[in-house]
Amino acid sequence: MNALIIIIAVIAVPLIIALFTKTEYSVERVIVISKSKQEVFDYIKFLRNQNIYSVWNTKDPNMKQEFSGTDATPGFVSSWESTDKSVGKGEQTIKKIIEGVGIELSLHFIKPFEGVADAHMNTTAISENETKVTWGFKSKMKYPINFMLLFMNMDKMIGKDLAGGLENLKTELEK
Repeated sequence: MNALIIIIAVIAVPLIIALFTKTEYSVERVIVISKSKQEVFDYIKFLRNQNIYSVWNTKDPNMKQEFSGTDATPGFVSSWESTDKSVGKGEQTIKKIIEGVGIELSLHFIKPFEGVADAHMNTTAISENETKVTWGFKSKMKYPINFMLLFMNMDKMIGKDLAGGLENLKTELEK
């Protein structure tokens, strides 16, 4: 009987805690690039360019990719599939382009875990030849999986890849 109570408690306590745990998280990183806002925007609006600067795109050189639609326009889809579990399988779609300002994306992760997220990249002119680029990511974890957010630092995990991608973007554009 005591073992049954312990088992029930081990199951019930995390489920109860998950009821009071956040389900959403967001991560954002910023960098300043020594190029005009228009030059930076004209580069980031093309998803195919992520193959050059995105940390995720460069993790597996054998990753299979497919593209559908016209790049740099709403509805364009970039799909990927990799045997590397840190890359997995999924697709991102351009939801919206705000000309000269930013791009909004929808991400659908298929493997190793099913999930959806929204991402954005925005440009802000600091001066004629300096642009602040903001890359952000927002997602949710459904109950009771959201319990894992207590033990996972999504800002650190995703943030380092966003920061790495922005550093790569800066290097590429400032060549």
